[in-house]
Amino acid sequence: MEIAKDIVLRPRFFLDLDVPSEKALEAFEQKNKSCKDFKISRIDHHVFIRIPKKDQHFWSPQLHLEIYDVDDQSKLKGLFGPSPTVWTFFMFAHFIVATAFIGAGIWMYVNMSLGDDYFYAIIAMILFFIIWFVLYFAGRLGREVGKKEMYALYGFMQGTLNSIK
Repeated sequence: MEIAKDIVLRPRFFLDLDVPSEKALEAFEQKNKSCKDFKISRIDHHVFIRIPKKDQHFWSPQLHLEIYDVDDQSKLKGLFGPSPTVWTFFMFAHFIVATAFIGAGIWMYVNMSLGDDYFYAIIAMILFFIIWFVLYFAGRLGREVGKKEMYALYGFMQGTLNSIK
């Protein structure tokens, strides 16, 4: 699994499974009873594997698995991401910065149309563009900080799947 070269902040992967989907889902439920290193929860065909609260930090990732059948073949879709609270905060911050950037663009257009000075509007647009880059690279930094935990989550998932074969 190569994480570092992807541009995405929430890496995804896909696997074909050799066991029925229900058997794989039950294996994760059974691991939840004995595993102390990870917290596992299952909702229908979705499995969430998290780092325990006592070991979490702001950038701790979680692994969301979706296990389902397609034409008698079991498939697994995996998605690494930050906690839902952190992800919601980042999406909210991106939305606010994008809205402010568009607002500064409208302000610049109106000032240009009226023949007024639009220097401050351009400065505001550049500032919001820089803030967007800072947010993006903060997310990349967070992914880098949580990379060791991502590999641990992935290894746990692989170990669980290999134990049912």
